[in-house]
Amino acid sequence: QVRLVESGGGLVKPGGSLNLSCIASGGDFGTKVMGWYRQPPGEERELIATSGPQGGTYYTDLMKGRVRISRDNAKSTVYLQMNSLHTGDTAVYYCKMGTTISIVRGEHYWGQGTQVTVSS
Repeated sequence: QVRLVESGGGLVKPGGSLNLSCIASGGDFGTKVMGWYRQPPGEERELIATSGPQGGTYYTDLMKGRVRISRDNAKSTVYLQMNSLHTGDTAVYYCKMGTTISIVRGEHYWGQGTQVTVSS
């Protein structure tokens, strides 16, 4: 059984930074594509970035240039470093485990999400 647990969210002032973590149990983490998504209140969940099993990364335009995704396969953990946060970044941030080659097709698993609130 796969379980993903996010942490690191919270309240941050505009211009601040946060580093989110997602620890996986089960699912053979080191062979899977991992991704971070976010869902603002009343909006759709959107992809922020992905990390492939060999460390390759992909960023959508959503937060590109302000975030960095990384992973530690030995710790079954994927991270999202977020900088220059603004109020529009307020959302629930989710970790997702995809397949060995895709974050959007095939079997996948979600974490429970971690709330990020950007406010002065």
